[in-house]
Amino acid sequence: MSDSKNKTESASREQDGLSDSINPRGLERLKNRRKKLTVDDYVEGIREGNRTILSRAITLIESSRSKHREQAEEIIEECLPHTGNSIRVGITGVPGVGKSTFIEMLGNHIIDKKQRKLAVLAIDPSSTKTKGSILGDKTRMETLANNEHAYIRPSPTAGSLGGVARKTRETIYLCEAAGYDTIFIETVGVGQSETAVHSMVDFFLLLMLAGAGDELQGIKRGIMEMADAIAINKIDSSDPIQVKQAVREYKNALHLYPEPESGWGPQVTTCSATTGKGIEEIWEMIEEYISQTKENGFFRDKRNRQSRNWMYETIQNRLSDEFYSDSRVKQMLERVEQNVLNGEISPFKAANILLDQFRQV
Repeated sequence: MSDSKNKTESASREQDGLSDSINPRGLERLKNRRKKLTVDDYVEGIREGNRTILSRAITLIESSRSKHREQAEEIIEECLPHTGNSIRVGITGVPGVGKSTFIEMLGNHIIDKKQRKLAVLAIDPSSTKTKGSILGDKTRMETLANNEHAYIRPSPTAGSLGGVARKTRETIYLCEAAGYDTIFIETVGVGQSETAVHSMVDFFLLLMLAGAGDELQGIKRGIMEMADAIAINKIDSSDPIQVKQAVREYKNALHLYPEPESGWGPQVTTCSATTGKGIEEIWEMIEEYISQTKENGFFRDKRNRQSRNWMYETIQNRLSDEFYSDSRVKQMLERVEQNVLNGEISPFKAANILLDQFRQV
């Protein structure tokens, strides 16, 4: 075959997007990306466990375009009968506590030993400033990211806490419909995002370090009250005496809080995400919690409360979106805001002016 013919065929393949360097699975993903999918296509692909189509559906959820949002809502409604059959676990902890290593070790354990399918999601409202995401964690969780039974989804790169939380809740539904029976939701850092994660999970795990000092005192109260368990990580590199002291202090602190409605007494345990010590015991503890709360009815009651709260939050978010996207409000907003800053009108008067304008037909 002549060089000119080779070049012509090569160029043709490149033009079609079918380069020799793309393997068959790559070709399938390429075709999926190119094809304009209907709602039925999305639902069918999600139900078949097609991760490319699942990712595309989640991208629709994260989109700010109304057309995409409408299609995403249709997809969620079609997938709804196939949701709710997972264990949802929230995992949080101070920066440097080893969340990524912990998630990878626990994730590989439940996939290999328990034959579960895992989706890892993130809540990261701070990314509106840093433009960061769980992408770095995905790189660090290399073995988990390459496991065919695991799906790791970066959090949105921007958005308010409420917006990010809403998108994460909707993503949970799609992951469950795709057959993922375990959902890990990670918070990035420590802050208000813990409350959002607690509102969408069954079990809330707080990772801590031994001998971290008094700088943690400020975060303990609110987050420890939400925790179903505290795991002290990195015991392989910590002073054993400090580990024992930390266990004792956290147990004493938990006794000061009212007894949880779940009937479950929050536990304190230790682990090493590097060596795997204590990882199996943590999953057994989570399974015990799920079993106990399902038996006493708390599991279903909590899920129902969460669904109800999501409904009201969705109403609030939708009204807020419609208000700020209204053309008349946009025209007046800056001027009314300046009047408030100049002390010409009160914030309450300003709000009423804008709301009255919004309500006009």
